[in-house]
Amino acid sequence: MRPDGRLVDPAATVGAATSLLDAYEPGRARFFASPTRTLLAHGTRAEVPHGTAPLHRRVTETLEAELLAGNPAPVVVGAVPFDHTAPAALAVPEAVRWAPPLAEDPLVALPAAAPAAADWDIRPVPEPAAYGRAVAEAVRRMKRGDFSKVVLARTLELRSSHDLDLPALLQRLARRDPAGYTFAVPSGPGRTLLGASPELLVSRRGGRLVANPLAGSIPRSADLAEDVRRAAALLESEKDLHEHAVVVDAVREALAPYCRTLDVPARPTLVRTAAMWHLSTTVVGEPADPAVSALELACALHPTPAVCGTPTDTARRVIGELEPFDRGAYTGMVGWGDASGDGEWVVTIRCAEAEERTLRLFAGAGVVEQSSPEAETAETGAKFQTFLQAVGVDQ
Repeated sequence: MRPDGRLVDPAATVGAATSLLDAYEPGRARFFASPTRTLLAHGTRAEVPHGTAPLHRRVTETLEAELLAGNPAPVVVGAVPFDHTAPAALAVPEAVRWAPPLAEDPLVALPAAAPAAADWDIRPVPEPAAYGRAVAEAVRRMKRGDFSKVVLARTLELRSSHDLDLPALLQRLARRDPAGYTFAVPSGPGRTLLGASPELLVSRRGGRLVANPLAGSIPRSADLAEDVRRAAALLESEKDLHEHAVVVDAVREALAPYCRTLDVPARPTLVRTAAMWHLSTTVVGEPADPAVSALELACALHPTPAVCGTPTDTARRVIGELEPFDRGAYTGMVGWGDASGDGEWVVTIRCAEAEERTLRLFAGAGVVEQSSPEAETAETGAKFQTFLQAVGVDQ
């Protein structure tokens, strides 16, 4: 049975999703896989223009123009940056192919080819020690009462002497966590954003919306007993439960004005990726206005305290002061939406931007008053593992 409740013929799923994964071509295609479907788009019929009007209105106008031009089922696909005032990389493709979820395709269990041997030049920005000092400064300001949470990120810049093999990299990401959200989309001239996010910002299918905020995490362990111990400890961690509650409260507050009903569980559960355990809450609601789109809901949520902090405006300012780089698409959102308002938008984490022979990896950690520089540096290091293992770097 599919996540939307429909029965699926098992024979029909064999090779359907992995064939779209195999057909991905950098620069010419957009790939997005979720627990409900797999999408591969080719070409560009129209780009969503930059402007002062709200993004969801510009997207709606673009899709309506496509309908009038004879496109029977236009879909917008792409990425929205962390800075909501910066240009988004959203386009209506020439053609879109759909398949069931990757996790339902038995062929996804086949291993991806191992990374080719490569000499990577790795440069952290900032250096781990400098990142730790930024965490300490944020904690100092929180204890002073300036704000209650900020998410601080760092990057690794990987340079290779050889051209990047993005299709092979996407294969490894997708096959490592086929039940997550895997994507590869253009993010600017000559740049590709790709990753494997565990976090759904919001989806809408007809009269049902779902959000799945994640906050509070701990690295996985290769030892089963230790892995279970870490998961249990995360469920009882006062610091992580507080961090998670802040995010869930913000999601509830942002979605409530749009909803006739909204179900928010009282306690989080756990979700896991190959590298991390996360505290997770699945929020389900019914939109009060059937015309509200998934993207409008996503824009109302973005950025959540899980990727920015709280209060939002103060956290944004602190990020600008303490992070020595532009986040770009990192901690933005990536996904798709159609002319009916249905769509899926996920938080752009566990990602990298590829440009020529360079990969820029991103990882962040939620900093609260109880945080320590050592713990947050270790957490970001663990989050880098999703990509480092995909490119064959052992750190």
